[in-house]
Amino acid sequence: MADRLQGKIALITGAASGLGKRMAERFVDEGARVLLTDIDGQGAARAAAAINAVRAGSAASFAHDVTSEAQWTAAVAEAERVFGGLHILVNNAGIGTPGSVESTSLEDWRLVHAIDLDGVFLGCKHALSLIRTTTRREGSRGSILNISSIAGVIASGRMAAYNSAKAGVRHLSKSVALHCASNKDPITCNSIHPTFMDTPILDNFQREGVSKDEVKAKLGRQVPIGTIGEPDDVAWGAVYLCSDEAKFVTGSELYIDGGISAM
Repeated sequence: MADRLQGKIALITGAASGLGKRMAERFVDEGARVLLTDIDGQGAARAAAAINAVRAGSAASFAHDVTSEAQWTAAVAEAERVFGGLHILVNNAGIGTPGSVESTSLEDWRLVHAIDLDGVFLGCKHALSLIRTTTRREGSRGSILNISSIAGVIASGRMAAYNSAKAGVRHLSKSVALHCASNKDPITCNSIHPTFMDTPILDNFQREGVSKDEVKAKLGRQVPIGTIGEPDDVAWGAVYLCSDEAKFVTGSELYIDGGISAM
């Protein structure tokens, strides 16, 4: 299949690299047009250019700090200006700062929550109006997908801020889903909960003298399936949840975790 998102317009945050970039590529493969946003505006522009080299006019980019409310209104306006509307929002931008409740500084606590949770709140808040307008005008459907983490379900003593923020994303997603349902909006909202993925965020786990392959192998031993995940594992889940195939799926969470949550 190559048309599961045909005619859809998506905004994906944190799309300069990693999961966000791969989701953008898969969405375009499935017929969508995508605005890739990232605080790394040049990285987002390069990722969009690479997509357009294959499918001209399918992607655009926008420099975007998800902690800024003003930049959120600007990003949503850019999606309307460039593509004429919005059907899909993927809140993917995030950071993972390690630290226990005692070792985490208040500054780091606030930064993780500002990006990983406040950024999701602002995205949902400001994109909903345009998604609603677009879908009602066309008689189509829309979706919000929030990228949480298995760490939002299963805690670690060494990831206090990240656990807290990602757990907040999980429950916020359900609140948004119920809000849209009660408002009779043709918009679903769900969350995805990945475990370790082979993305640049693994740099946080590296130490001097330890190769990335060694880090991947060590993390993979913590996963029942025996390996860490790949960006496509999340991207395909995102395609499903943002397609009309998932029109009856809302307020749900998809664990893409190699079996960790089954333990």
